[in-house]
Amino acid sequence: MPTPRRRWTLCPSEIQVRRLGALLLAAILAGPAYGQTKSELVCGTLKAESWKTAATSHWTIAGPSEKITETGVLKSGPRFECIEGAVLAVEFASSAGHSIFTAYFPDGTNIAYGRQQIDRRGGRIVLPIQAKARIAAPYRAAFDYHCRLDMPADPIRPAARADCLF
Repeated sequence: MPTPRRRWTLCPSEIQVRRLGALLLAAILAGPAYGQTKSELVCGTLKAESWKTAATSHWTIAGPSEKITETGVLKSGPRFECIEGAVLAVEFASSAGHSIFTAYFPDGTNIAYGRQQIDRRGGRIVLPIQAKARIAAPYRAAFDYHCRLDMPADPIRPAARADCLF
């Protein structure tokens, strides 16, 4: 005669514990990988996204014509800011302490400076006056300009000094 199979029965509290465990497992598997935090900003036609895995930061800037992905071990950032609904500013400091400011424009161009060359006054970003000529005309008014970065390789023209705050 065959041996009867034993049927296990669970009490209601055991069923609840198992369901809770299954829900927790599903939530963990559906969420971002351990150690990742993601942030995203849409600025006109530009989109910025960043995430971090362990000590490495990753960020992507996507525009109408291309997508740029960067990685690095950073002291801070990347921090995204949308200027006048069209220009995407990205700031970060490397683990060595070098701070970088980059402005991405909808036309596909960008400018980058060390953070020591950038100021903020009254909620506006102040760039070196030499940057003004490198920015397409529709976006020049989004920034203010200073004249303190006069270098032989990139001199300030006398006519440009009238546009400087300081």
